[in-house]
Amino acid sequence: MKKTTDDRNANISIIKNLTPFLWPKDNLAYRIRVVLAFTSLILAKVFTVLIPVSLIWVVDSFSSGTEDPNPYLVLGFGSLGLIIVYNVLRILSIGFTQLRDAVFSVVGQNALRLIALRTFDHIHSLSLRFHLTRKTGAISRVVERGVIGTEFLLRFLFFNVIPLLVEFFLVIFLLVYRYDFSYTIFITVALVIYVIFTFKITEWRVAIRKKMNQYDADSNQKAIDGLLNYETVKYFNAQRYEIQRYDVSRKKYQDAAVKTGVSLALLNFGQSVIITMGLLSVMILGMLGVINGELTLGGFVGLNAIIIQLSMPLNFLGTVYREIRQALVDLGSMFSLLNHPIEIEDKIDAVPLVISNAKIEFKNVDFSYDSSRRILSNFSLTFGKGDQIAIVGFSGSGKSTIARLLFRFYDPDKGGIFIDNQRLSDVTQASIHEQVGVVPQDTVLFNDTILYNIQYANQDASFEEVRSASRDAGLDDFINALPEGYTTLVGERGLKLSGGEKQRIGIARTILKNCSVLLLDEATSSLDYSTEKKVLDNLRQKKRDTAMIIISHRLSAITDVDRILVLDSGEIVEQGTHQDLLAINGVYQSLWQNQAVDRKRTC
Repeated sequence: MKKTTDDRNANISIIKNLTPFLWPKDNLAYRIRVVLAFTSLILAKVFTVLIPVSLIWVVDSFSSGTEDPNPYLVLGFGSLGLIIVYNVLRILSIGFTQLRDAVFSVVGQNALRLIALRTFDHIHSLSLRFHLTRKTGAISRVVERGVIGTEFLLRFLFFNVIPLLVEFFLVIFLLVYRYDFSYTIFITVALVIYVIFTFKITEWRVAIRKKMNQYDADSNQKAIDGLLNYETVKYFNAQRYEIQRYDVSRKKYQDAAVKTGVSLALLNFGQSVIITMGLLSVMILGMLGVINGELTLGGFVGLNAIIIQLSMPLNFLGTVYREIRQALVDLGSMFSLLNHPIEIEDKIDAVPLVISNAKIEFKNVDFSYDSSRRILSNFSLTFGKGDQIAIVGFSGSGKSTIARLLFRFYDPDKGGIFIDNQRLSDVTQASIHEQVGVVPQDTVLFNDTILYNIQYANQDASFEEVRSASRDAGLDDFINALPEGYTTLVGERGLKLSGGEKQRIGIARTILKNCSVLLLDEATSSLDYSTEKKVLDNLRQKKRDTAMIIISHRLSAITDVDRILVLDSGEIVEQGTHQDLLAINGVYQSLWQNQAVDRKRTC
């Protein structure tokens, strides 16, 4: 019982969340459309119910001497006139139904667009922590099914459920007014049994459908993982293994889909039996009424027309209920995503970051991704405009974490980070992201042209500015040697390019951004030594007026920087110039010696 109540409350909450999109406070035109659509819905059902009533008049008009002359005959309408009225009512019923659809379509499609935009924006606002643990395929399916679920909910709720309820109450009113009350009892009992049966079977089918969706999301995730990691699959000859994993997931989906199909057949058959038995009971009652003279032939025909007309939308009740339930499930998943808390948010009074001297300060910073392992401990660092420093150390010592904190992907657990005496948590994230440039080790490119990927940093940049950034990154000659030059497509995640080529595009892209603070996080790790040295030397000359951090494992590339920091377990254990650190004969000297041995082995 508690689960049912929780589900009901969750469904009510979902519908409440949809209401602002359908009834926007700041758009009077859309509100007017909703009112017009609802008015058209009511009129369409009124004329729909009047169709069998006019059929009664038509049939009775063929009988002479009836004791219950219909009002239109009294007014002088003949059979031909009543036939015309019958068909006009059909046209009006269809016309107002189509008018309802046409008027509401703008509102519905606008609601879908706004919900999709809000979801997409929210996902981009979630923290790096969320995205590092995400399953892209599964998230894309949640959003896709959520938007489709919204469309289903709007269509079935507004175009099926509400019209069905309106028609049901109009039919009950007509039966009570025109026929004996016993007809109303028979039809109501049949409809109640029909609805209970439909809901019970559909609840069972929804449980099967949930599992089917889980298997669908799982198989989709496996397919995307396999395709994104195509090279890895080939390197380890794992194509058959990936196909088997995918097949196992699809087999589970297949079994659930078969159960869904069988249960649908059971539902349809049961619904037909219930409706037929109800129709049989009413027809027998109507036959007795005709024999006893209590019901005209037209009344008998009209009674059957009313029940058949009402049963037509009822035949879809199981599908409607299931789709609404499924839509609510899908919307629940999407709204759970929308309700996922944003870890890093701007303060209400946050102001844009203003950089003049680009003075960067880490003051006694502690940070950990989780409580079990501290990454930075009492970390302090100060540098500014024109300073070019390098951070080195063993893997896991916290080098990349410094870059993520400075870009404000995370906030420190303790201490503060400042740029020109402005605490990062006090300024807007957009202004930080605008003025801090980062070239990550793993440069991910969009499946578009080289020009698009470089120009992504500044969509308003001219082609000459793009070429200038490419030259600074040592990339222009390579691009010009390509048959299609800057319009060359890079492929999914840049797979058509080598690691070094992707990294240089990443460097060119960040150069074009023209930031006051520049972070190179293993940005040249895929380049050979001579190219790396050339690119870094060129970059240091071109960006002499920036505050630059170079995070590198390869020490030979950063011997000319102003200062080198050596990290160990999140703390600065040594710092100074290359020569100073070699003279200390400590951690840096040990790293240098190890890499010198490695260089000799590879020569």
